[in-house]
Amino acid sequence: MNKKQIFVIQLIFTLLVCSFLIIPVFLSVLAGITQNFFVGIKSGFTLRWVFEVLDLYSGTIYLSLMIAIACLIATLVIGIPAAYVLARIGGRISRFIEETIILPVAVPGLAIALALIIIYGGFRDFRSSWYFILVGHILFTLPFMVRSVLAVLSSTNFKELEEGAASLGASFWTRFFTIVLPNSKPGILAGSLMVFTLSIGEFNLTWMLHTPVTKTLPVGLADSYASMRLEVASAYTLIFFIMIIPLLLGMQILSREKN
Repeated sequence: MNKKQIFVIQLIFTLLVCSFLIIPVFLSVLAGITQNFFVGIKSGFTLRWVFEVLDLYSGTIYLSLMIAIACLIATLVIGIPAAYVLARIGGRISRFIEETIILPVAVPGLAIALALIIIYGGFRDFRSSWYFILVGHILFTLPFMVRSVLAVLSSTNFKELEEGAASLGASFWTRFFTIVLPNSKPGILAGSLMVFTLSIGEFNLTWMLHTPVTKTLPVGLADSYASMRLEVASAYTLIFFIMIIPLLLGMQILSREKN
């Protein structure tokens, strides 16, 4: 078998995998803009279902965006300093702390939610607010920010740069903002992308923590699939993609500009 045949086989396999992933998404989006999905595209196209979703579930979209932004800010404030400290410490202690931080990812979301309810369920105002969901999202997404930034810092010589800047009289905060943050920018961008997208799309933990007045986008999506027409649920999925895809492309562009 020559190289050309191998290339053709690899290309066909890649196209099949892409089709397996993309075709269901395409059909779901198509259902959201079709008059009647069961009749097919011959029934005509419409934005009726999109506007119906915006009318019925706009609150879940706004709440998801608000929680995702707040979660991103919190993980940046907590995760970057934590990654910096772990990179400075190094050794077994750093690895042990890192693995401890990652534990919420290994534990099922429902278990984390149940633990939060047991601990904070008695605080009624907190339990019924979106801050309760935010705490769960921070616990779930923080490891991704820490590991992304830590991986970048561990691959650079920022300690030597810091020592050189310190020898010239630079303060800690000057070194942190002019050396540590610029060197960890690729990790911050990658971590931000994961945190934001995971927060918007997180369902298991959120489903357990939400109340009737704190439904997020994934919970509303599940509700629409269970109680509404297929076209409405598919239109909800379309709106989700419209929110996520520009963000993914923007993060990719920023990462490439850095490289």
